[in-house]
Amino acid sequence: LEKISKLTLTPDNRLYGRNEIDPEKLLFRVEAFNLKEAAKIENKGKPRSSFIVRYDEKVYPDTLVWMRDFSYSYNEPMAKRYFAHPSFGNYPVVGVSWKQAVAFCRWRTNYLNSFLERKKKVPESDFRLPTEAEWEYAARGGRTQSPYPWGGPYLRNKKGCLLANFKPGRGNYQEDGGFYTVRADAFWPNDFGLYNMSGNVAEWTNSLYYEGSYNFQHEMNPDIRFDAKDTDPPRMKRKVLRGGSWKDVGYYLQTGTRSYEYQDTAKSYIGFRCVIDLPANNPRR
Repeated sequence: LEKISKLTLTPDNRLYGRNEIDPEKLLFRVEAFNLKEAAKIENKGKPRSSFIVRYDEKVYPDTLVWMRDFSYSYNEPMAKRYFAHPSFGNYPVVGVSWKQAVAFCRWRTNYLNSFLERKKKVPESDFRLPTEAEWEYAARGGRTQSPYPWGGPYLRNKKGCLLANFKPGRGNYQEDGGFYTVRADAFWPNDFGLYNMSGNVAEWTNSLYYEGSYNFQHEMNPDIRFDAKDTDPPRMKRKVLRGGSWKDVGYYLQTGTRSYEYQDTAKSYIGFRCVIDLPANNPRR
């Protein structure tokens, strides 16, 4: 009880004297080993401790993104209810930074492997954010020549219905059936069975955003990453976003379109999904 009391709001921050949890005090301790840095030739011989990363990350999403992202717009109901009301239980999480998304992946890894260890089973691989290349492969769903996850080149089906949650025109947020975000399964999945790879919320990837990255990435499992520190310049903190969102026009829904946001930024239109590495002969897909 004493430990819980340390996580509650101080008396001057309470409304009507209600003793509630202070979201700012909910932190997850991240501990990870940086294999990328350890593998560099110039770092050979350095102590193991120099490659261990430790930091605290906030657990709770930023509820105020709904108001901060759109000036002179009445979005208080979303700020109050999106993260608390059960009717939003199957909606995508938003208001989380790239760093928070990475922290969640590490928490999920620890949670699963702790369970498997108790059952005396072999631990699984790590959960993580997908690389930019992995995300695009998954979004295409086997349709290598199509601009959208459902094929294309159209944004509507034969009945004239929109195929994703996005903004088809200026001020037109509601024509697709959702003014903001919609349920995670609101539209048909692609041929891999993945929902909302385009639209609804844009998604963080694990990749650093660099305009010319396609020119030098390896053809096998292409990936470019950089674990930026707080002291690094802003351009090194840019992370690739994919998929487009409920507030974006159709261009951003294309599987080949890329944009970026800074790793410590949270938005009402950015979410994420986890991936996990499995052995090639593993029947689980």
